[in-house]
Amino acid sequence: MTAKYKRVLIKISGEALAGEKGTGYSNEILNEVAAQIKSAHALGCQISIVVGGGNFWRGRQGLSMNRSTADYMGMLATVMNSLCLQETLIANGVPAIVQTAFNVTPLADPFDRRKADEALNSGKVVIFGGGTGHPFFSTDTTASLRAAEIGADALLFAKNIDGVYDSDPKTNPNAKKYDSLTGMQFIAKGLKAMDTTAVTMCMENNVPVFVFALNEENSIVNAVMGNNNNGTWIKND
Repeated sequence: MTAKYKRVLIKISGEALAGEKGTGYSNEILNEVAAQIKSAHALGCQISIVVGGGNFWRGRQGLSMNRSTADYMGMLATVMNSLCLQETLIANGVPAIVQTAFNVTPLADPFDRRKADEALNSGKVVIFGGGTGHPFFSTDTTASLRAAEIGADALLFAKNIDGVYDSDPKTNPNAKKYDSLTGMQFIAKGLKAMDTTAVTMCMENNVPVFVFALNEENSIVNAVMGNNNNGTWIKND
């Protein structure tokens, strides 16, 4: 087995790490994710990760707060998740480092594209925490930005749903799933699986996006190998 891509960025939902609890962490899911990343890493793929913070806090929860403060709290949640995932990967035998968009030494190094590139080339998994370091930007946009910066061959969106639909399949049993879309089609249809800013950034930098369900068996490994029987592609052609 070989990886289809030399280098990928995987966006993992923070809520996915919580499992059925919805908040905090599920050790079972953490170890399942780490095992899949270990298998994908063993195929020779250079792996970077952005993890959300929804298992602890989302900026939009701060209804009575200043928006910037609420968003910074969400960025801190992504740092906690990044550190947790790093330690889980290391415990499973996968070398990993965390880089953050703002200074939280001695917990992690600040983001540095050249150092991230060196770490990926040396076989380490690089986890990007702290969002973009600025309010008003989601971790979707962070993933798109970092994927473009490190020259990722693909951005793999591991979500709690198996692709992009024309409406919410949880509330609409007749929702239509798309196998592939261009970025312009995604934006024109007003779809919500990713932020419009993130889609635009990927489109402008020619980074193909694959949206798939994290909870499907070997989903990360299959995505890295290009065995994309389920999911949705968002790309220019």
